[in-house]
Formats: sequence, C-alpha cells, structure tokens
Amino acid sequence: MPHILDIQQVSQRFHTAQGEFLALDKVSLAIAAGETVSLIGHSGCGKSTLLNLIAGLTLPTQGVLLCDNREIAGPGPERAVVFQNHSLLPWLTARENVALAVDRVFREQSRAERRDWIDHNLQLVQMNHAAEKRPDELSGGMKQRVGIARALAMKPRVLLMDEPFGALDALTRAHLQDAVMAIQQKLNTTIVMITHDVDEAVLLSDRVVMMTNGPAARIGEILTVDLPRPRSRVALADDPHYHQLRQQILRFLYEKQAA
Repeated sequence: MPHILDIQQVSQRFHTAQGEFLALDKVSLAIAAGETVSLIGHSGCGKSTLLNLIAGLTLPTQGVLLCDNREIAGPGPERAVVFQNHSLLPWLTARENVALAVDRVFREQSRAERRDWIDHNLQLVQMNHAAEKRPDELSGGMKQRVGIARALAMKPRVLLMDEPFGALDALTRAHLQDAVMAIQQKLNTTIVMITHDVDEAVLLSDRVVMMTNGPAARIGEILTVDLPRPRSRVALADDPHYHQLRQQILRFLYEKQAA
C-alpha cells in the first residue's frame, strides 16, 4: 500500500525564556493511504507538536515531511484538522460553518453544487437536522460533529484529529467514535489522531504510535492493531487479543511514567 505521509528524521526545537527546548528528536514514520494511526503518550511527549508539523502549522527545525510525495511547507486542503475544541464560529450556523471550508476549496462549483455538498457532509455526521442552528444551540458532541463535517467537506486525503473526543461524555464519545469508524470505512480517509485513551486507540487504529517522554521525544514503539474490521466495542470486550493489545500499550505508558 503506498505511503501518503512520510516523516523523515524530523526534529523540532523551540526558543524559550529558559533556552532552547528540543521537543522532537529525529522522528521518522511512514503512514499508508487509508490507514488510521493513533499517537499516544504522556503529556509533553510531542504528540501535538508532531500533528502541527503534519498539518503544516509549524515547520520542522530539521528533517522533512512529505504528503503524497510533496514537501509539507504549510497548511493545505489535502490535510484537514479537527481540534478538541470544535473551533466553530459562534455567529454562524452549522451549515455556514461548513460552508467556510467548502467555499474556499470548491470555488469553481456553483452555489447549488456547494450547498448539496455541505448538506451531504452534515448528513454523514447525522447533523443535517441542525443545519440552521448556531453553536450555542448545540451540545458538545453536536459541535464536534459539525467540526468533523467541516473537515470532511474539504475532501482531505488526510484527516488530523487532536483529541477530538476528549472533552465529551462517555456515551457521546462512543457515538462519535462509531461515526468516525463508519466514515473512514466509507471514504477510506487516512486518519492521524492524538488520544490519551488506550481503549479508543485500539478500537479505532490500524497502528498505535507510542511516544517517549519529552524533552527530545521519539517514537518508542509502534503497535499493529490486527483486529478485523468493522469493529464493535461490544464484541471486542470478549476478545482476548483486544485485551492483550491494551495491555501492551498500558505497559509501555507505565514504564515511561516510572522512568
């Protein structure tokens, strides 16, 4: 399977009041098209730094990142980001928030075509019924669904998710995890996701990338999640291999915490 993302010997330094801080040290990772990869590790291990580099929001101090064999030199519509805080504009409706992305990326399409595409993506996340509501009329999970719809509406090759479900209650989180799995199976979108939730990482991912503690964080281990798809959390609860994979991640995290 061809690689859509190729991270080659990437390091990232920041200048602080206390001096130079090395956040990432010579990180290399290749991600295949259609793959879902989770980044996991303790706070300060460089997960968000790495995601921001893939998004093109910052540039590496050293090394190179490629998307579809092109160097990442800034943000691009082929890479869409979903943040933990939905980042919706409060004075716009759900439809208008999604339209911001669609109008920018698909300017050549007619207004009717763009509206149909907006409605299609709201339907994907089951938010078409709330298209005319503003963010203050929506629950946290509904806002996050609109944020995902806005990202998907760009037709990205890569969807970057920074703890997208971390602030949600358990039931809403489970519903959105199921929605993301269904959308990924339908669209074959490549997903790179930051999470602190071991169960979430195993449920959603093809591989889990475990980061060492910072400073100078590196990739410690990469775990292949060889569970069949589609996945059901109910079925996995009785699967011994699922629990074995969870234990491998927990063991790594506990060892790093004790180090």
